[in-house]
Amino acid sequence: MNEPESPPEMKQAGLEPERRREPVFNLPPVVLAIIGICAAVFLLQQYVLNDTQQMTLLYDGAFIPVLYTGQYGFDWFLFTRPFTYAFMHGGFAHIAINMVWLAAFGSPLANRLGALRFALFFAVTGLASVGLFWAMHPYGEAPLVGASGAISGMMGAAARFGFHTDRSAGKAAFAGPVLPVSIVLRSRGVVIFLAMWMIINLATGLLGFAPGTDGQIAWEAHIGGFIAGFFGLRWFDRGWQAPEWESLDRT
Repeated sequence: MNEPESPPEMKQAGLEPERRREPVFNLPPVVLAIIGICAAVFLLQQYVLNDTQQMTLLYDGAFIPVLYTGQYGFDWFLFTRPFTYAFMHGGFAHIAINMVWLAAFGSPLANRLGALRFALFFAVTGLASVGLFWAMHPYGEAPLVGASGAISGMMGAAARFGFHTDRSAGKAAFAGPVLPVSIVLRSRGVVIFLAMWMIINLATGLLGFAPGTDGQIAWEAHIGGFIAGFFGLRWFDRGWQAPEWESLDRT
C-alpha cells in the first residue's frame, strides 16, 4: 500500500501548496479612486487655479452651513456641496493625514462591503457629518472641507467588528459578524480606542490645537460621521456567513 508523501517529498515533487503573498501596496480600487480624486482636486487648487478660480471652487464645492438656512436663495450646488466637500482639503498636512487614515480603515471595510456599498457608505457618512455640523452651526460661514467625517464613519464601522480583520484571502478585510453594541461596549480594547478618539477630537476641536492645519477642526462633523458608521453599518453590510468548515457539526 502506498504511504502518504511526507512534506519534504512533496516539496521535491513540486506539490507543496504555493504560499499566497500579500502585496505591500494593496488598496481596493474604490479606495484608490477616492484618494485619486482628493489628490487631483488638491493639486488643481494648489497649482492650476488662480485665486479667483480657487474661491469659486471653494464656494461651489465646500459645505457652507449658512447657505442652507434659506437666507441666500437657491442654487443647484446646494444638492452637491454635502458630498463634494469631502474631496477638498485645506492643506498638505490635512490631505496627507486623511488619506493615511482612509487607507488604514477604508481598505478592510471596502474589502468587506464591496465597491458599491463602500461608496454609498462613504457618501452617507459624509452626509451625516455635515448634517450634525449644520445642526450645531446653522449660521456658520466658514467652509467645511475634508474626508475626515466619512473616515470617522469607517472608524465607527471598524469598532462594530471589534477591529477584527482576516487576511486569509490575500487582502485585509473586516471579518466576523457585526457585533451588537452591548458586546462592543464590553470590549476593553474597543472602549479604550473610542475614548481616546473622542478625547482627541474634543481637544483638537475645542482647544483649536491641530498640528499642520491652519483652520479649526470640525469635531462635530467627525462625531456625526462616526455615529452614522457605528449605528448604520448593518444597512451596508452584505451579510456575513461563517466559513463552511465552521458551520459543520463537530463530534
